Amino acid sequence: MVVSWITRWYNIGVFGKIFHTLDFCLRRELLDCETVLDLGCGPSSPLKNCSNVKYSVGVEAFIPYLEESKKKRIHSEYLNKKIEELDFLENSFDAVIIIEALEHLSEEEGLNILAQAEKWAKKKVIVSSPNGFVPQKEIDGNLLQKHLSGWNYLTMKKLGFKSWGLAGLKVLRQEVDSNTMGDDLTASIRFRPRLMWFMVAALSQIVVYYFPLLAFELFSVKNIKK
Repeated sequence: MVVSWITRWYNIGVFGKIFHTLDFCLRRELLDCETVLDLGCGPSSPLKNCSNVKYSVGVEAFIPYLEESKKKRIHSEYLNKKIEELDFLENSFDAVIIIEALEHLSEEEGLNILAQAEKWAKKKVIVSSPNGFVPQKEIDGNLLQKHLSGWNYLTMKKLGFKSWGLAGLKVLRQEVDSNTMGDDLTASIRFRPRLMWFMVAALSQIVVYYFPLLAFELFSVKNIKK
């Protein structure tokens, strides 16, 4: 009940604008984009809340996630492939997004896919990821959920991305304490009672958005100049 209450508040537009949620940031950055490639789209991509996107391709290697996303009709088309197996023509999409997926690749694979994403995108590449390495085990029986790399603020800056902070102060969160991926936004809260500390994290988000070095997660954007 508490989880559903938090989720409802999270999805309210005013809440997103004040606290700079992932959904809000993604909608803002995709306002000028009608075609999007979603790498590692998972079962419930936030792209579902970007109504201006006219055409999108969801890429997901884990079939149960792919099927769930298909049921929700989030994307125009789907590809059941690993991210590192993809190949597209240059400038195939206005934007390429990698939402909570880059950290599931090795550093070498991640750097390669970021370089590829810049070729495939006409306008921008958008990445959301933990701020540095955060351990994560297998979830939902999906071996691909394990974290293999970390991408911190300084690394993303060196790669040409501008980053903002997400999910509040990094010190308030830890590895997700769950065996399944769901809608529980408190699952990574370090302290108990989790609801109280989630509220503290939400309030801290107002500040860490502008000080991403302190944030648990990063929202990173690279505008493509061709």
